Amino acid sequence: MQAPDFLVLPRWIIPVEPLGTTLEDHALAVRDERICALLPSAEAVRRWPQARRVERPEHVVIPGLVNAHTHAGMTLLRGFADDLSLQTWLENHIWPAETRHLSEDYVRAGTELALVEMVRSGTTCFADMYFFPDIGVEVARSRGVRMAVGLPMIDFPTHWAEDRQASLRKNAKLYEQYRGEAGVSFAMAPHAPYSVDDSGLQLCAKLAQERDIPIHTHVHETAGETAESLQVHKRRPLARMDELGLVNERLMAVHATQLEGAEIDMLAERGSSVVHCPQSNLKLASGFAPVDALLTAGVNVALGTDSAASNNDLDLLEEMKTAALLAKAVSGNAEAVSAAAALEMATLAGARALGIDGETGSLVPGKAADFVALDLSAANTQPVYDPASQLAYSCKSSQISDVWVRGRALMEAGRLARDDEDRILAQAREWGAKIGNPGAGSIPAAQAQ
Repeated sequence: MQAPDFLVLPRWIIPVEPLGTTLEDHALAVRDERICALLPSAEAVRRWPQARRVERPEHVVIPGLVNAHTHAGMTLLRGFADDLSLQTWLENHIWPAETRHLSEDYVRAGTELALVEMVRSGTTCFADMYFFPDIGVEVARSRGVRMAVGLPMIDFPTHWAEDRQASLRKNAKLYEQYRGEAGVSFAMAPHAPYSVDDSGLQLCAKLAQERDIPIHTHVHETAGETAESLQVHKRRPLARMDELGLVNERLMAVHATQLEGAEIDMLAERGSSVVHCPQSNLKLASGFAPVDALLTAGVNVALGTDSAASNNDLDLLEEMKTAALLAKAVSGNAEAVSAAAALEMATLAGARALGIDGETGSLVPGKAADFVALDLSAANTQPVYDPASQLAYSCKSSQISDVWVRGRALMEAGRLARDDEDRILAQAREWGAKIGNPGAGSIPAAQAQ
């Protein structure tokens, strides 16, 4: 084997595959952006004495976190309208704010802010669903973060696209521009069954099959959504989507708090994924996803933060803890969602839902070198009996010291590679002042989302 470009030498490595494995005093060897070996540290140093060493003696190294559901551009609305029900929050506050402010500059500023936060909290890949996705890709590429680009579809005009045909044209152009590019993948992103009609949902299913990409959509988010679907369509949302050809191995069912037993079985049989957003669901009182039942049935369950407007952060470590604790309470089973299972949900399960698990999501030779190092020497993570338990139940994102994507350091020893955080924070404050003043910075009205 050729010498690696560098060796990472932590105290522990949790590769996620196989599930529940922890390697102590092992090295991660990286060459040409990929993991080329996992082997005992002493052997690695002896074999490649000249290789650059990244020594992290009190750290655990894990795969980069995969945030499987975000609206990154909405980060500028963090704290804008809190303590409200979902429909009140959307219809009376979020959509009007987007009507006034949604633009390329708004999405760029929001996504830049989101990516500073996500990198600092260990996210190396995010699945986004928002308007001006071309701006989102531009920002993600410039910062070296993987992005699963949602190609939006919604049944009312927005500042991004005046109608469905316009959105289809823009989506197709974006897809052709970046298809096959390292670090960029795609998903069809119909907003929800209540905001996209039958023909639109069928078209999304068709395009997803032709392009071999997932379908990323909100579904069964609230009891009100399912009740409205029964009234309008005479069937529950998932049943309607199944009739239209969307319930298959491509489906990423986001939220899924309102599932019956037969629906869980159907998702398992079809190979669909659920993206669990526990903190957003709790904050909006949307309900509890039956995570233990889903996992027991064999459904792939990933984790997402949702937007910073409804969470109110993009910290996937916090989401892991909430998911593990909530699953135990909802199921009445203290063994539900173990620490190892929570970490898998935040890494490999997200990559699997996005169809990129051959590339990222676990620390396996041949995969991209996407990994995170966390310092467990702090008081809140001592003593260490099981590093995975510390990650799931007591670790803070401030303990993340290093974030690497495709073998490139996005943050090393606590310092971001891009030295523009002050600019991004100042920009966010300017937008906050504008958004907080309804008369400032307005643009011609049109419903946004």
